[in-house]
Amino acid sequence: MILRRARGKLPFACRAWRCIAAGSMQQNHKSAQVPKDRSIILIGMMGVGKSTIGRRLAARLGMNFVDADEEIVAAAGMSIPDIFETYGEQEFRDGERRVIARLIEEQPRIIATGGGAFMNDETRQLILDKATAIWLDADIDILVERVSRREGRPLLKDKDPRTVLTELAKVRNPVYALAPLHIKSADGPHELTVERIVEALQQ
Repeated sequence: MILRRARGKLPFACRAWRCIAAGSMQQNHKSAQVPKDRSIILIGMMGVGKSTIGRRLAARLGMNFVDADEEIVAAAGMSIPDIFETYGEQEFRDGERRVIARLIEEQPRIIATGGGAFMNDETRQLILDKATAIWLDADIDILVERVSRREGRPLLKDKDPRTVLTELAKVRNPVYALAPLHIKSADGPHELTVERIVEALQQ
């Protein structure tokens, strides 16, 4: 058993990279009157803005926010591209499921997930059974523009983003559609998307 300390966070135990890390959250104080007895989990394609929107939604609802990918990096002590390269996607998905399960069990919060998390059968069922899933959707042109702002996406490595995103959307969108709420993220201020989510949650 190896003990590590990840970027100033509490220590956690790790075997290979299958770890349960101490969570990091942001406390916010603005609120809206929506149910808070279950975590709200944002799913959707890479580049749709799950983390940015999630932080703003958390501030609006007075809930904590956590990015599942950041928790995975903290637990593993290595970047997501390095996890993919060292252990492969299947091992990554297994660890991703464990981290998301732990986040859901701890307390209600806003959770942003990676684009492939909901595609895993076990992770998807866990989210649908124990949380409120919201599919954040956006047109391919918007996704292509947004993914260009950030490197380190294993599925886009040495590939054309538009081609990859188009093919992924064909496979993933029908599965994302299993989420009870579907919110379109347009090419505008993220606050507009947050407002749409709040309205949907209040219905």
